[in-house]
Amino acid sequence: MTEPHPSAPIRVLLVDDQELVRAGFRIILESEPGIAVVGEAGNGEQAVAAARALTPDVICMDVQMPGMDGLEATRLITADPALGASVLMLTTFNREDYLFTALQSGASGFLLKNASPEDLVNAVQVLARGDALLSPDVTRQVIAAATAPTSPPIALLSPPIELPAPLIEPVEIPAPGRGAPASAQLSSLTDREAEVLQLLAVGLSNAEIAARLFVGEATVKSHVSKVLMKLGLRDRIQAVIFAYEQGLMASRA
Repeated sequence: MTEPHPSAPIRVLLVDDQELVRAGFRIILESEPGIAVVGEAGNGEQAVAAARALTPDVICMDVQMPGMDGLEATRLITADPALGASVLMLTTFNREDYLFTALQSGASGFLLKNASPEDLVNAVQVLARGDALLSPDVTRQVIAAATAPTSPPIALLSPPIELPAPLIEPVEIPAPGRGAPASAQLSSLTDREAEVLQLLAVGLSNAEIAARLFVGEATVKSHVSKVLMKLGLRDRIQAVIFAYEQGLMASRA
């Protein structure tokens, strides 16, 4: 994605089948200097067409809509090399049955619909910079659902399972030869990079990882960049998927 010019506003497309929701998001976002809502859509088909016509920087995408849903629209948008928009998926735990599928659809960020206005503005700004944003609460919910032995990987449990607070209970890092996946990609990581990957995958932010490892945030950011580069991953979202698929989160069931 091309980062917006510093003097240019962040162009946002709002996609939701409820007009009142779109109106609320518009008020929140347009009250922030440097953000401009350039269009709205009420379903997936309209979202794809609007993305191609308006070339927004960020798309705020609802998941459940009549006709084409947000997941399919996101797949089509992110698969089109002519489009550089980042997709922020807006979700609620008690409505989304396929949150793990949403992770795989190509979205760059996930935010709960009950988030604060400040969180919404921050998420749009983060995605506009070309970064990815995944709420720790969403990450932990995905892991709880994906690792539940009685549920299929993509089934979202309801009510949500609360995992232990990440800064209170330590995360066990599998040692080589002790349950760690024998992946050529994983073997390219240093011990510290492998540790950062698993902490990243349970939803910790750079600041939380830095506090856990007693290092600076700049050091963590460097480790995260190296992990993504070595594993050929686009962003933190893909790191969560990779960690789950490689079995790194099995100990969290």
